[in-house]
Amino acid sequence: MPSPLFAAPLRETLAGHLARFERRSVPLGDRRPAAVAVVVVPDEEGRAAVVLTLRASGLRRHGGQWALPGGRLDAGETPETAALRELEEEVGLNAPADHLLGRLDDYPTRSGFVITPVVLWGSTAAPLRANPREVAGIHLVPFAELVDPRSLVLQSIPQSDRPVLALAILNTLIYAPTAAILHQFAEVAVAGRETRVAHYEQPVFAWR
Repeated sequence: MPSPLFAAPLRETLAGHLARFERRSVPLGDRRPAAVAVVVVPDEEGRAAVVLTLRASGLRRHGGQWALPGGRLDAGETPETAALRELEEEVGLNAPADHLLGRLDDYPTRSGFVITPVVLWGSTAAPLRANPREVAGIHLVPFAELVDPRSLVLQSIPQSDRPVLALAILNTLIYAPTAAILHQFAEVAVAGRETRVAHYEQPVFAWR
């Protein structure tokens, strides 16, 4: 399918699908809470796209990996406030609170976090700006790539009996947890299907 345009009817569709979705939370246990922003913005052709970053190589955790804007929650923060803060810190996008569209399922990571994905409607007010301390590059992934079933890749690894999920987008393979969250966004928010992804494994390089 062609990517829909970044316009009010799409915003209403995404919000409606998320409102009907019965999301699942995951108890923290000994993990730490984190949040990521799945933010919808227009690309150069006015098509709806999702912001994806390549993390700076010098970062202590997950340097050089693909990620959604986000990070751990500070004391007293909700996933929404953390996602909005990280979005501004990492890519310079200041989204108002009324642009929040909903949440996807929590995703527990091998590296010790429970990630809450927060879906937001972006803004065209200012260009995105990468914070060089955290972000090596900003990329926009059109909806058409996310919903294309040919993008979904499942791999097996000897270290786990669960399949590793990856997405073949941006001329590379992007792995869970980022790929799992993007896949659920495409299924739930865009297509309106109830799809779960927490059971998908992450590659061994993301376990640390």
